[in-house]
Amino acid sequence: MSEAIKALLRSMLGSLRDLMPIVLVIAFFQLVVLQEPLPNLASISLGLILVVTGLTFFIFGLEMGLFPIGETMAQAFAQKGSVAWLLLFSFCLGFGTTIAEPALTAVAAEAAEVAAEGGMIINQEESREEYADGLRLTVALSVGFAIVLGVLRIIKGWPIQYMIIGGYVGVVILTGFAPESIIGVAYDSGGVTTSTITVPLVTALGVGLASAIKGRNPMIDGFGLIAFASLLPMMFVMVYGMVVA
Repeated sequence: MSEAIKALLRSMLGSLRDLMPIVLVIAFFQLVVLQEPLPNLASISLGLILVVTGLTFFIFGLEMGLFPIGETMAQAFAQKGSVAWLLLFSFCLGFGTTIAEPALTAVAAEAAEVAAEGGMIINQEESREEYADGLRLTVALSVGFAIVLGVLRIIKGWPIQYMIIGGYVGVVILTGFAPESIIGVAYDSGGVTTSTITVPLVTALGVGLASAIKGRNPMIDGFGLIAFASLLPMMFVMVYGMVVA
C-alpha cells in the first residue's frame, strides 16, 4: 500500500510539473503584458488543483489498468494463434473506445448544430441527433477498420510509410469531391478520435502484439496504430458527407 501511495504522489508531482509551463505562460501574459491581476484567483487556484488531481488519477489509472490489460490481451490473442479473433477484438476495441470519446461526442453535437443552422439538415432536435449519431458511428467504424489495418500491418510486417502516404493521397482525392461543409469536420475528426480513451488502449494493443510476435520489434512495429486511427476517419467522414448531401 505504501508503494502505491508513493507512486501516486510521484504521479501527482509529475502532473504538476507538466502543467507548470501553462501556468507560467498565463501568469506572464496576465501580469507582465496585460498588467492586470488574475480574476477570481481563488476559483482559478481551485480549478488548477482539480486539474492536477484529475490528471494524476487519469495517468495513474492508465499505468495501473489500461496499459497492462491492453498488452496482456494482445499477447494472449497472439499466443492463441487465431488471427480472426484478434482482428475482431481489434475492430471492437477501436469501435468501442471511439464511440465513448467525450471529444468526439462534443464535436459531433457542434457539427450537427452548425449543419442545422446552415440548412444542410432540418433544424429539429431529432434531425440534429440523427446527424450527430451518424457522424459518431461513421468515425467509430473508421477507427475500428483502422485498428484492424494496423494490426494486419504488424502481423505481416508491412512498411508503415507507404501505407500512410497512400492514405493521405486518398484524403486529398476525396477532398476534391466532398462537400466543402464537411471537409473541416472530417479533418478535425482525425484528431478527436485519438484522445484520452482510444490512445492508451490502442497503443498498448500495438506494443503488446509486436512483443508477442516473433521477429517483430515493439519500437518499430508496435507503434503506428494511432496514425491509422487519425487517417481513416477523415476519409470516412468525407464519404459520410457526400452520402448525407
